[in-house]
Amino acid sequence: TRLMLMQAAAQRLAVDISELTTEPSMVVHKSTGKKIAYGDLVADAAKMPAPAKEVVDAIKMKDPKSYRIIGKDMKQWDAPRIVRGEKIFGIDIDETNVPGLKYATYTKCPVFGGKLTSFNEAEIKAMKGVVSVHAIKGIGTDLMGLLDGVAIVADDWWSAKKAKDALKVVWDEGPSASHSTESFDSQAATLAKGAPASNLSKAGDVAAAFAAPGAKVIEASYAYPFLNHTPLEPQNTTAWAKPDGTLEIWSPTQNPGAGIGPASAATGVDRTKITLHMVRCGGGFGRRLSGDFIVEAAAVSKAAGVPVKLLWTREQDMAHDPFRPGGYHNFKASVNGGKLTAISNHFVSFGRDGKVLGNAQMPPTEFPAGYVPNHSYDQSLIPGGMPTGPMRAPVSNAVCFAYQAFLDECAIAAGADPLQFRLDLLASGQAQARSMNPKRMADVLRIAGERSGWANRASLPKGVGMGCAFYFSHQGHFAQVAKVKVEQNGTFRVLKVWNVGDIGSVVINPINARNQVEGSIVDGVSQLYQKITFDKGRVKQTNFYDMPILRMKDAPQVDVHFNITDNSPTGLGEPALPPVLPAVANAIAAATGKRIRTLPVNTADLRWA
Repeated sequence: TRLMLMQAAAQRLAVDISELTTEPSMVVHKSTGKKIAYGDLVADAAKMPAPAKEVVDAIKMKDPKSYRIIGKDMKQWDAPRIVRGEKIFGIDIDETNVPGLKYATYTKCPVFGGKLTSFNEAEIKAMKGVVSVHAIKGIGTDLMGLLDGVAIVADDWWSAKKAKDALKVVWDEGPSASHSTESFDSQAATLAKGAPASNLSKAGDVAAAFAAPGAKVIEASYAYPFLNHTPLEPQNTTAWAKPDGTLEIWSPTQNPGAGIGPASAATGVDRTKITLHMVRCGGGFGRRLSGDFIVEAAAVSKAAGVPVKLLWTREQDMAHDPFRPGGYHNFKASVNGGKLTAISNHFVSFGRDGKVLGNAQMPPTEFPAGYVPNHSYDQSLIPGGMPTGPMRAPVSNAVCFAYQAFLDECAIAAGADPLQFRLDLLASGQAQARSMNPKRMADVLRIAGERSGWANRASLPKGVGMGCAFYFSHQGHFAQVAKVKVEQNGTFRVLKVWNVGDIGSVVINPINARNQVEGSIVDGVSQLYQKITFDKGRVKQTNFYDMPILRMKDAPQVDVHFNITDNSPTGLGEPALPPVLPAVANAIAAATGKRIRTLPVNTADLRWA
């Protein structure tokens, strides 16, 4: 790119390219000092053919020691605007952005996929501030698409909400109305006792290892709940299906394509005539990859004939989400001679039409597969009618808790140091393409132990414990040690988390890298307190009082360290989250002797004398 900009400048200045150099954002003619900004050369450069391969191959790359940007702290450019409370989020769009704007709510069946039968339309239309009311028919079967609903358009959002609260809707709730968490738990327990529906992977002979002389067998079942993404900004979108046949949308989305296609289908506007402005998100974590709130706004604007700002309530945001799926792991393992000799897991997850729900799967190569001579991973499915989808560190955020906590149980059964037990396991495996590199993982785990003072944990006072865990996800190798204090009454606090990550040869923006790790750990500690449960097909939780997020006063200290290695740099949005859940659970066990096998943690009795 730099070379093409220089070629464009050489052509414009009628000089040889060898007479040119560059400085920040400028191409410079050395002898005359003439400068042309990169931005002024882009159009000309874009018309030129790309340089030949031999020219590109001959380019001498900048010495990393002279980097001005890569590896330097680059602060988020709009952070001051956020601190000042400026209107930059989707929820801030108003009449100054879109003249003539009206405000809308959209009420869907509380049971996923339910159909609209009737509602008190005349009563709602007569309410103060209401402009129009619309029964909208859903499209297709996608639970994160346009579903049957009642749209209320009003002069202001409060009037729309008051009218929404007065709705009396009759729904055909469909088959999902029988679903409940209590039923799921019961089905999972029954399935765990029976033969698995399918095998995901196996090696060796686990039964023989369990029966071998000297084998000590450990069995434990782990479970984690469904979770909601809980972004602070509820879902919202502003849309204007215009009389001229175009559609303009303003939305805080992570994935505009997921909204444009359904919006086109719902309004009849060709995709080429849709403009979507991506507005800053007040939290996403994977929630805003879906387009449900976008297509709803577009459909309401089309029906009402005016521009509308659709805003969900917090309660709607809790109830309608592509949830992180729950799951049940039923482990059995054997240790012999201080080593892990076999592990099996009958994993019970959720599915529909015989297929695993989105992000409800378990990787067939999950560690310690490949690092233990005998393993067998099996699976059975519970029918689930709820939508599920990716949440920060998809799949990994759940599976890591179960496996890394159970490994601690195996280490204790073997009479081994939990951290050294993991290092010994890592030493028995070899690196595979695009999978965990055992040496890289061992290095970050070892460094985490050193930085945290793991070797001195026996001197901790009663009620204070340390736990460790590691995980490879999204090409990142991460290990963490957590220090937790549990009071005699059973309340606990995560005091500190030491994080060591290997994301390659360079950390591109250190300040944002630390931000990602700290945010991931706070996110993970939050998940220890959270759950979404179902009753009669409905979500029971409604707001932050029963789906809590971690408060500042409860946030742990976080020590962030990156182990720089000679590997290609990789991403950081996901992999720092998974290890913190088992690290904290293992620390609680070390502090109290009580093992956390079911989340959320606050369902456990952690009192000690």
